[in-house]
Amino acid sequence: MKIVIAGGAGTLGRSLSASLLADGHEVVVLTRTPGRRPLAGVAEVGWDPSDIAPWAHVLESDGPVAVVNLAGKLVDCRPTEENIRELRESRVRATEALVAASQRLSRPVDRWLQGSTTGLFDDTGDLRITEATPDPVDGLPQMTGVVLPWEAAAEGANAARRVTIRTSIALDAHTPALDRLLLPAKLGFGGPIAGGKQWFSWIHVDDWVRVARASLGLEPGIVIPDGPVIAAAPNPVRNAELMREMRRAAHIPVGLPTPAFVLKIGAFALRTDPLLALTGRHTTSTVLADAGFEFQFPTLHEALEDLLS
Repeated sequence: MKIVIAGGAGTLGRSLSASLLADGHEVVVLTRTPGRRPLAGVAEVGWDPSDIAPWAHVLESDGPVAVVNLAGKLVDCRPTEENIRELRESRVRATEALVAASQRLSRPVDRWLQGSTTGLFDDTGDLRITEATPDPVDGLPQMTGVVLPWEAAAEGANAARRVTIRTSIALDAHTPALDRLLLPAKLGFGGPIAGGKQWFSWIHVDDWVRVARASLGLEPGIVIPDGPVIAAAPNPVRNAELMREMRRAAHIPVGLPTPAFVLKIGAFALRTDPLLALTGRHTTSTVLADAGFEFQFPTLHEALEDLLS
């Protein structure tokens, strides 16, 4: 199969590309910066969502073709009006461009995997979120306000099948997400954050790749239906347990708790959004369970042992 990945130069895109290449698939990455982080065997095509003419042809194929849309600005930024606008528009414009390119095709693409996040649901307290949970109609501008229009932009895609992958925090070694989680423990602030009751949903990068492959119809025996699928491990943890595991991973036995005001000061210094740590959601997938998907890393302890070994 030919798989075209928009935003394929990021951590998830590179991991998925490597897995697909290992199976002999043709991988084409649409990137604004060709050659910056090349992956052997991947064809890179420079693209600008504001002008589809120079790159739209990459969606054409004599055989089966799939589109994976992961394009968008990283969420690790301060929640200013300008940053939120860039978070939203970088995703919406990229998606609209891909949809427009697909509509030029003489036949639909076989599979469309639309990127999204569980941040759609903002802070949900103890409510358990699955694919059956109704989508919110509004919420925080940097969460629901970004994800709702991002998903909506894919509605017109010319595709025979379309799955929206709502990804929780994806954990991979030597990446900003995991480094930010380990930092408080390394600085001695490895105790609960703001009381530690907020939920933390996560997924090991290898399991995320398998969910993505299943959504593309490439995992034998696992059929993912059209619609949303939550990419989250079956055992989310509260923040207090998260920080315990981070201390264990950093080989630091104790850590001071972090009040909300201290976290906000630190987030300002690091130019990130404090709500990434102060909010939480309990997300698990009934779709994956019904499909017989088995996680290689179902617990946070197992995931961190693998990633930091």
